[in-house]
Amino acid sequence: MEKDISQAVIRRMPRYYRYLGDLLDAGVERISSSDLSKKMHVTASQIRQDLNNFGGFGQQGYGYNVQYLYDEIGKILGLNESHNMIVIGVGNLGQAVTNYVKFDKLGFKIIGLFDTNPEKKGMDVRGIKVQMMDELPDFLRKNKVDIAALTLPRANAETTARELVELGITSIWNFAHVDLDDVDGIVVENVHLSDSLMRLSYNALNSNKIK
Repeated sequence: MEKDISQAVIRRMPRYYRYLGDLLDAGVERISSSDLSKKMHVTASQIRQDLNNFGGFGQQGYGYNVQYLYDEIGKILGLNESHNMIVIGVGNLGQAVTNYVKFDKLGFKIIGLFDTNPEKKGMDVRGIKVQMMDELPDFLRKNKVDIAALTLPRANAETTARELVELGITSIWNFAHVDLDDVDGIVVENVHLSDSLMRLSYNALNSNKIK
């Protein structure tokens, strides 16, 4: 894609995809940017601007074909392809990520689980056996892996990320309580569940001030 797309726009694209999926489930065939804005609480102008970054997809006087727009956004997000994933750290969070079946439906297939705790070796999580970290290099030689999810303590996150880069991993989904923006050679999505909870706490305490 030639033009640079802002991260703010990219963050909204999965939300469009989710809402359009709901519309398809409800049997809606077409929708205007105005009607979509009411459902998503995003202005119609913002929706048109966002989608125009990728070609527009709408017709004046008709709006958007829901199935077509859903499919096109899926392609933009890479959901028309399958992505093999591994999970590093098989504690409660790692097991919860592995057990979330909707990832498969979106094309994200978890094919390997790794941990450093020898007591977890061979443990079965949704049909996948936990392996030890020293088995990871051989696993990566034998399997194509697109994404590594880090669900491990923050103290081990940066070292593990650098090891993954050396092994050829280029995309990391990071749940460790530390940002990995300084690790060169990879694309990182940092997920901080506590940040979301703190925003909820603030909004609950200040609900009368929020417009």
